[in-house]
Amino acid sequence: MSVKKPEWLRKRLPTGSQTQKVEHDLSLNRLHTICQEGCCPNQGECFARGTATFLAMGNVCTRNCRFCAVTSGRPGPLDEHEPKRIAEEVIRLGLRYVVVTSVTRDDLDDGGAAHFARIIEEIMEKCPGVGIEVLIPDFKGSKEALQTVVDARPSVLNHNVETIPILYPCVRPQADFGRSVELLRRVKTMNPTMVTKSGMMLGLGEKESDVKNVMKELRDAGCDILTIGQYLRPSENHHPVVEYVEPHKYDEYKATALELGFIDVAAGPFVRSSYKALDSYINAVKYRKDY
Repeated sequence: MSVKKPEWLRKRLPTGSQTQKVEHDLSLNRLHTICQEGCCPNQGECFARGTATFLAMGNVCTRNCRFCAVTSGRPGPLDEHEPKRIAEEVIRLGLRYVVVTSVTRDDLDDGGAAHFARIIEEIMEKCPGVGIEVLIPDFKGSKEALQTVVDARPSVLNHNVETIPILYPCVRPQADFGRSVELLRRVKTMNPTMVTKSGMMLGLGEKESDVKNVMKELRDAGCDILTIGQYLRPSENHHPVVEYVEPHKYDEYKATALELGFIDVAAGPFVRSSYKALDSYINAVKYRKDY
């Protein structure tokens, strides 16, 4: 049974004209966002600011993670025109920084790596100067698929570990913690200058010592940026919320992560992987210039 959500964790979603415009444009151009599909609590705020995190390769995932609101099933074929439409939407929204993620496509030989690369290339061609962050799946551990994305040279390569290793069987049964950490480690081998990022959710039943151990493993893998937020149960069919972590604990976790050497840390109940991602990237770039 999930615990009752505290009042301080409730958020009213903005519904102004800018929000409606973004929703209309996305629908008109047959584009998905993880903001909508993942029931993100920040979607109204982000849409009101004219930003969105694009969800590529459809809105049906081949995996069935018990924390995620995205539909699980058999996806359709890739849309070869999607990269162009995403780039065109970046222009329409006037973005300086774009985040692109995807459903997991275990049905594809490369897990969709080449499609990610085409999206990056299309945005670079049509929107020179725009920063590009990709939040990628694990590609079932394929080095070749990962190399394809790294070679496309996104500004930030993000891959979330989501939770602690012991909870993977009940939260991410088709994923592997070690495989996810190794992916981040390999990025630094393939391109030592590429900014890497990962994120995790709290409230699934983890202990404080477990969270700190995950932070250490991510830093050992060279991860630069970390996000930490509260897990919110999408429906009664998903993993229950074991705990609503008090806001002050996020401040403590952030301090610990910075002490471990992360360049930038975003931690708070409403923090999600792509929330204010531009700010984190700017901080990472500034840090590297200063040091």
